[in-house]
Amino acid sequence: MIAQLIERYPQLGVCREDIIKAGNMMLDSYRAEGKILVCGNGGSCADADHIVGELMKGFLKKRKMDSDSAQKFRNSLGEASEEFIDKLQCGIPAISLTSQGAVLSAYANDVDARFAYAQLVFGYAQKGDLLIALSTSGNSENVVTAAMVAKAVGIGTIALTGEKESRLSALCDCTVRVPESETFKVQELHLPVYHFLCASLEAEIFGE
Repeated sequence: MIAQLIERYPQLGVCREDIIKAGNMMLDSYRAEGKILVCGNGGSCADADHIVGELMKGFLKKRKMDSDSAQKFRNSLGEASEEFIDKLQCGIPAISLTSQGAVLSAYANDVDARFAYAQLVFGYAQKGDLLIALSTSGNSENVVTAAMVAKAVGIGTIALTGEKESRLSALCDCTVRVPESETFKVQELHLPVYHFLCASLEAEIFGE
């Protein structure tokens, strides 16, 4: 799959090893029964929601319920279970921190907006979890503080940024620095990167 990505977006060739590393980190988190936390601002906020949307339901696959889960539904719901078994899809646990408007606005108002994502990471993070931090500059204060908390509590960190070295690239375990510097151009390359990451993770977990 990585060859197909580079064929379609040759400029991402410089990020190849970091993209592969990010994918392996996401797979390790899933196998450790962890969840993926995602955050960003503006267009990257929308990208965070997009990533979670691809992870929490079928992306390229239908992800049928496994037989053990199906049996639990049959035991609990009887005849009514069949529609649930047919409709529900297996998710890859993920939370978009950007989507939690009530707690984000309350924390920003009561404490400090720069630490709003950091507060959510501190509240959610458990062993095996992973943070994906999106920032076109790599220096967004509220995203950087979230990554700092992730490091402090011992969960893995992936950053998606533009081409320049940044606070996130210095801090995170893996940084995919796409070869653009203008905000919209960076975001245009983030999309195929995270689509690849979601698709390859799905293929590893649920089969080719």
